[in-house]
Amino acid sequence: MLPTVLILGGIAVVLVFMIVGIYNGLVGSRNQADNAWSQIDVQLKRRHDLIPNLVETAKGYMQHERQTFEAITAARSQAMGAKNVADASRAEGALTDALSKFMLVVENYPDLKANQNFLSLQETLTSTENKIAFARQAYNDSVLSYNNKTQMFPSNIVAGMFNFTKRDFFEIESKAERENPQVKF
Repeated sequence: MLPTVLILGGIAVVLVFMIVGIYNGLVGSRNQADNAWSQIDVQLKRRHDLIPNLVETAKGYMQHERQTFEAITAARSQAMGAKNVADASRAEGALTDALSKFMLVVENYPDLKANQNFLSLQETLTSTENKIAFARQAYNDSVLSYNNKTQMFPSNIVAGMFNFTKRDFFEIESKAERENPQVKF
């Protein structure tokens, strides 16, 4: 009788340690995904703060491009108001499209392209766009790891017991990002 109790007790202790280990791994993965989203959010805020300066600098040169400015402003407002990853993905895609169109229009204004303030803002925005891309990649990697843990055996059992749910990837639905750029000489 005593050896049976000891064996069952040992199995119970091992199971408890396994559950605690899996739970802690899930919490760590969830926190890593949350941190990665925060890094994207920081870069998006930086992007949103730069856009008005870029637009104001360009307005003096581009008197006839009101529609372009309005599209950027509307897309920025929508992006700033996004409440979740899916909304942010859609809104940031629209903002990326508007900024791409804006940069194409800039090509028609040689004085603007030579303006130091505009060049500085454009370089900062380009740097920010790169940081957003890296942060988005890190977030999606974290979400992949977290989702794998919540869906793979045996951690999916613990995930279900403690209500760990699947996370959405950050995906941009932007036509401009999916098209190949055309280079003409």
